[in-house]
Amino acid sequence: MAALDYGTFEFKEILVSLDSAVLIVTINRAKQRNTFVNALADEIIQVFEAADRDDRVRVVILTAEHTAPAYCSGADISNGWNVLFRPEDDAEGESAHRDTGGQVAIAIYRCRKITIAAVNGHAVGVGATGFQLPFDFRFVWEGAKLAFPFVRRGIVPEATSSYLLPRLLGHSRANSLILSGATVPATSRLISNLYHEIIPKREDVLPVALAFAKELAANTSQLSVAYSKGLLQHPGDAIEENHLLDSRAIKLLGSGEDAADGALAFKERRNPKFSATLSKSSSPWYPWWKALDIRHRRAKL
Repeated sequence: MAALDYGTFEFKEILVSLDSAVLIVTINRAKQRNTFVNALADEIIQVFEAADRDDRVRVVILTAEHTAPAYCSGADISNGWNVLFRPEDDAEGESAHRDTGGQVAIAIYRCRKITIAAVNGHAVGVGATGFQLPFDFRFVWEGAKLAFPFVRRGIVPEATSSYLLPRLLGHSRANSLILSGATVPATSRLISNLYHEIIPKREDVLPVALAFAKELAANTSQLSVAYSKGLLQHPGDAIEENHLLDSRAIKLLGSGEDAADGALAFKERRNPKFSATLSKSSSPWYPWWKALDIRHRRAKL
């Protein structure tokens, strides 16, 4: 496929830059404390879907403009909960509603590249759910305050967090965080296990995450990452079914060019030179799962 030029995208709520094979996406709403609005959601969805298709991109990092104290201080509810709804909901009723935060979370979760959240500030609501939970890795500032305050706001957990949080932390910790709605530090035993690394200095969060991203971009196979994410996200219902899935995957990839160079690189004690890309390495078997269409019947993000 033709390389995407991110400079041609008309982004207003985010900044986007491609650093080697790492795409850095920065929430650019510092004056609004990096609050969540529908326009921001649309741009995040657009850029993650584009990154998924772009063979140059091997890792995507989401962070926030650092002059604001918050990575994301939640939804902008200055005018009530209107930010959560779109006009088509009134036309087709409550069953037509698609949570905007959930649309964002699923776009990130479905991205076949490695995804990293560099949480360089406080995070509340969707800043703790959709902008963290669907990522493969999370780095956080030690001083960050985090909250899932939904029961204290008269609503429920959104952005697929009721699915992701118990799977990441276990039901006990998820219950404590969601049903109390309490604000906790990143170092709390309730949430610290969510993070790949907790970083003492706020200004170091993005540099540390970026160094990690570049190492992964240079030494992991794009195909292996995509297939491995598929096995983690869409496992079988029993160990025998999982055995069939990973057996098929290892047979397909094991005979490919990346696997050949990976073995040779190990033998020669050098870094691998992975060249296979998703756009040029298709299989009628992958993906083996059926992806549900979660878009609104009329309005498509």
